[in-house]
Amino acid sequence: MKKAFSSYRSMLQSAPPLVSALLILSVVGMNLLANKSIDTGVGWLALDCGILFSWLTFLSMDVLTHSCGPKAATAVSVTALALNLMMSLIFFAASRLPGVWGESFAESGGDTINTALNNTFGGTWYIILGSSVAFGASAVINNFLNYGIGRLLSRGSGFGAFAARSWISTFVGQFSDNIIFALLVSRLFFGWSLLQCATCALTGAVLELLCEAVFSPLGYGIFKSVSGRKRPETAGAL
Repeated sequence: MKKAFSSYRSMLQSAPPLVSALLILSVVGMNLLANKSIDTGVGWLALDCGILFSWLTFLSMDVLTHSCGPKAATAVSVTALALNLMMSLIFFAASRLPGVWGESFAESGGDTINTALNNTFGGTWYIILGSSVAFGASAVINNFLNYGIGRLLSRGSGFGAFAARSWISTFVGQFSDNIIFALLVSRLFFGWSLLQCATCALTGAVLELLCEAVFSPLGYGIFKSVSGRKRPETAGAL
């Protein structure tokens, strides 16, 4: 146990602090904004505002995998997941404390607004559980797939190689995240059909991939700025 904790700590220390902070921030923001759906005007396209952060989550994991290895990236992802659960507990506690939100001071419907905000920040247990399982699984898939593709492109370097491994792993990882959440939550608790789950997962993954593609030059620039750092051997080892 002591050896495992020491290895875990070494992997966290090998990760660039800024990228780790962006990953943690994006995971917390993604799960909070997922409470609001986006009206796309298209009946079969179901999206939520979590997409505004999800591309940053996977781009951060790709940068971490590229610079520190899949184990270190997964260690930071697990830490981000744990911190998100801690934030969820704090939000839940805040929602149960007596008092009113600033938006409740309205001419009418103040009590309804206050209840709605409490429920939004308080969260629902099965949504938090489903999103946690989905993200944990997709993080492992994304990080090790990214690393595996990198091994195949071992002779390639530069932005092209970074983009190829990031885009492929992101699409597969995002689809995995979406489909796992849809099957665990949307199908079981909201009665979605398998077709709806698959369609939502696929379209969401495509749009999230497009977002990451736009910001890949930024991710590559961050990777280049931290690539010179020396890291422990345990960070990149399989």
